[in-house]
This record gives sequence, structure tokens and C-alpha cells, in this order.
Amino acid sequence: MKRQDVIFAFGFILLFLPFFISQSIFDFYIDFNKAHGMITSFVKFAILATLGEVIGLRLKTGNYYQKSFGLIPRAVVWGFLGLTIKLSFVIFATGTPIFLSYLGIEGAVDVMKGPFSASKLLVAFSISACLNLIYAPVMMTLHKITDTHIIDNGGTLLGFMRPIQISKIFINLNWDVQWNFVFKKTIPFFWIPAHTITFLLPPDFQVLFAAILGVVLGVLLAIASLKSSK
Repeated sequence: MKRQDVIFAFGFILLFLPFFISQSIFDFYIDFNKAHGMITSFVKFAILATLGEVIGLRLKTGNYYQKSFGLIPRAVVWGFLGLTIKLSFVIFATGTPIFLSYLGIEGAVDVMKGPFSASKLLVAFSISACLNLIYAPVMMTLHKITDTHIIDNGGTLLGFMRPIQISKIFINLNWDVQWNFVFKKTIPFFWIPAHTITFLLPPDFQVLFAAILGVVLGVLLAIASLKSSK
């Protein structure tokens, strides 16, 4: 482990330590999250998902930072993606149990309010499957487009503000990796199981857990990038 890894790990621990050692800070987070869920979603994804990409950069290049990486633009993108993720959580966590009830599965709505059970696991899995099969591919593709835009413009905030050449970037994406790895492997084998756990958690912790999974996402993006370069 290099010195930069020790410094990074120390900073990572300092980021979360206050929530474990101070009950008042933890209670403030819970209260603020209940009152301002969209704001906290923006902040959590801007920090944690970007942190995951920084780890991914370390895996790809051996460094935690590069000039063209665009740390601030990536954080802005992840913040706004965090808003859409929170939106999707509300929509699918509410709508999927109602749809299951429509299909004749009794108690699908009420079971999510009760203790853990096989029925609750089934509904949580259904929510996660609908979320990841319908919303996730769109979000992942949009993220890849913005990621490419940031790199193409040197990682600067000014460059990020330029119009995104969506059609050009979309056509030139490595769809072999996007489809065969990002969609076909990470969604069924990681994201659906992981978000099944997410929807078994209390609502106040769901988006936080999803944001923490953003660290894992950074690693997966690094792997996908390495595959694209081959």
C-alpha cells in the first residue's frame, strides 16, 4: 500500500467517523434526511459516487487524480443523478407493490411495512428488478455520455458547461462493453441483488446505502473502462 492509499483511507474513515461517534450528528442526519430527502440525495451521491469513481481511477491509472478527470463536474453530474435515483426509488417502491397487488399477490403493499419475511423479500426483489431493468440502463447510459463529455472537454468546469454532443457520443459508445458487461452482467448479478437489500432497509437509509454502493459502481466503471480499452 502506497502513501497515497493510506492518506485516502484515512480521509475516507474521517468522512464517516462522526456519524458513529456522535449521536447528535447521527440524529441530525436522520431528521434532515426526513425533511429534505432530495437535498441529501444530491449531496450523498455527489460525494460517495464520485468517491467511487476516484477509486476506479486509482485502479486504472495508479493515481487518485488526473487533470482531465474532472472531479467537480463529475460530482455535479452525480448530484443530479442522485435526484433521479431518489425519484426512481419513490416511484418504484410505491408503484411495484401496487402492481403486484394488481397481479393478485395479496398484501404486497402492507408487507413492506412489516418485519422481514419471505414475502417481503419477494416484494423487495420485485422492486429492485423493476428499478434496474427499467430505470438503470437509461441512467447508466446518460452517465456514460456525461462522463465522455467531461473527458472530451479536459475535465474543466467551463468545458463541462459546453453543449453535450449527445447524438455523437451515443453513436460512438462502446456498446459491446455497455451491453455485454454493464447491462448483462452488473445489472442481474450485482445491482438487482444489492438493491433488493436496499429496499429491505428502513426508508431513511435506502438512499444512503445506494450512495455507498456508488463506491462499488466506481470500481465497476473502472473495469468497464479497462475492457473498452482492450
